[in-house]
Amino acid sequence: MADPLVVVLLRWTDARARIDPLSGEVESDPRGAGPSEADRCALEHGLRIAEAAGGRCVAVTLAPEEATELLRDALACGADAVLRVAVAPWDPRVPDSGAATARALATAIRAELGEPSLVLTGDHSADRGTGSTPAFLAAELDCAQALGLVRLSYADGELRALRRLDRGRRERLAIPLPAVCSVEPAGLRLRRASLPSTLAARTAAIPVVAGTVEAEPVTAHAARPLRPRAKELPAPREADPRLRLLRLTGAHEEREPPRVVVTDDPAEAADELLDYLRGKGYL
Repeated sequence: MADPLVVVLLRWTDARARIDPLSGEVESDPRGAGPSEADRCALEHGLRIAEAAGGRCVAVTLAPEEATELLRDALACGADAVLRVAVAPWDPRVPDSGAATARALATAIRAELGEPSLVLTGDHSADRGTGSTPAFLAAELDCAQALGLVRLSYADGELRALRRLDRGRRERLAIPLPAVCSVEPAGLRLRRASLPSTLAARTAAIPVVAGTVEAEPVTAHAARPLRPRAKELPAPREADPRLRLLRLTGAHEEREPPRVVVTDDPAEAADELLDYLRGKGYL
C-alpha cells in the first residue's frame, strides 16, 4: 500500500470509577481517566506498522475536552497527528451504542483524514465495553475485519496476525487491506515517550471536529422471566424414600434423546437454535 494511513482509536474512560452506595450514581474523575491497556497496545501496533510501511499513524478519540491529554500523550509517543471528535454528553443511564459510535467515528475519519488503510482498536473498552464497535466500524467503512488479535505485523506489503482461540489454540491470519483490527493487551507495551517529544506535545494544537452520537432507545416488547419458571411437581404418593426420589427425578421415565444437527448453512443452524429455544420456553 502506498502512503498508508493507520488510524488508532483510543477510548477515553475512567478505569477507577466509584459508585455511590446510597444513590447508585457513578462518580468519575477526569484526572484519572485515560486509555485502557488494550488501546495502548493498539497504539504501539499502529506506530510499528506505520514505520514499517512508510505511512502515517493518527490517533483519534471520541471524547469530551478532558481527553486532550490522552491525545498529547499519543503525540509524545510518536503519532504523526491526532484528532478529537467532540460529542455532546449523553445520559449515562442510556446504553452506549456501538453502532452509533462507529458511525460518528467513520464520518469524522473520512471527512478529516480520508480513507484509512488500517484502523486499530482495543478489543473492548474498560467501562461498558462489549467489543462491538470495531465490527460496526468495519461495516461502516466497508472493509475487512479481524477481532481479538494478540499479535500483528506488517512485512513485504502483507499484514499478518495471530488470533487467540479457545482452549489455548491460535489462528494465523493474512488480513487484506483496508481492514479494521482489534487487539488484546498481550505481549506488547506502549513505548516510553522521550522528554523532547513530551515537551513538544504539551503545546501542540489538538484538532477538534464536531460529531453526533445518538443513543438508540431500548424497546421492551414483552415482560417475561429471564428463564422458564420451575415446574410445579405433585408430591409423590410412595412412602418409600427411594421410590419418592425416583419419582421426583424421573430416572426411570422415557426421555427424548438428544438431537444432533450438522449443517453448513448458517440460516438453517439459526432456525434450529430458535426452534429449540421456543420449545424450551426461552422465546
